[in-house]
Amino acid sequence: MRQFTAVVNPTAGDSTGAAALLHVARLLREAGAPLETEYSHSLTHAQEIARRAGERGRVVLAVGGDGMAGGIGGALSGTGTVLGLVPAGRGNDFARALGLPRDPAALADVLLHAEPRHVDTIEVESAVHHRTVVLGSVYAGVDALANRHANDSRVLRGAASYYAGGLRAVTQWRPADYRVTVDGEEHPHRGYTVVAANSPYYGYGRLIAPGARVDDGLLDVVLIREAPRRLFFTLMNELKTGAHLRRPEVRVLRGRELRIEATRPVPYGADGEVEAALPVTLRVRPADLPVLYRPAGA
Repeated sequence: MRQFTAVVNPTAGDSTGAAALLHVARLLREAGAPLETEYSHSLTHAQEIARRAGERGRVVLAVGGDGMAGGIGGALSGTGTVLGLVPAGRGNDFARALGLPRDPAALADVLLHAEPRHVDTIEVESAVHHRTVVLGSVYAGVDALANRHANDSRVLRGAASYYAGGLRAVTQWRPADYRVTVDGEEHPHRGYTVVAANSPYYGYGRLIAPGARVDDGLLDVVLIREAPRRLFFTLMNELKTGAHLRRPEVRVLRGRELRIEATRPVPYGADGEVEAALPVTLRVRPADLPVLYRPAGA
């Protein structure tokens, strides 16, 4: 029987992480699985708890949003510790990419019985981050600014916070000149953003990279070039379905290593957290983290 340590972000999303864990925890315990719950007061603290639990052979449950999932998943990457997710944040985009059920009983069944499957992670290297690891995506441009506005929102929650943050960011944005290097090949780019996607989703369910797979050993690099603002608002709506890929302003590259630079300060974010500015270097780490989920059709 698996033994679980749940690491809870008490302030995730519209309700507490503890509330999101409540029903799942009851079902795990009723099935006879030992479960201990730890509350974190910072992401660094959550990572420390997760590493210690992994060293004791426990399955670590990240309870929170994408920042919590990415932070804990990154800390466990390469250690062999199995990760489970209990989505309790605003976006939950990595959980969405894995197809995790929202129903507590179905999620508990996954955590108890699904075989761990190895997913890729993204190594992030910059002057600020030095070297960290995340799960879903890294994005540099107007979307990072929008993410920052959404995180700072004290009134709006969920999709509304992302949409309002996006509107505010686009009205403030002026196109940036980037130098994007994918596996040693340079691609000049002027526009709104560069997104390195391990997961198809970001920004509360927006399908930024429909072809991205968490286990293919590659990053999908989505570039959105300069366009009239009214067209960019249309593109934002098309992100719901992936229809933006038909636009000539959108280009997709694939590779294992990516360097993003810009001629002016441009913020970048990773898994819902925005803390730094370009330049940044990204490398895929293939099959680096075992996670409990069931792929579609499995």
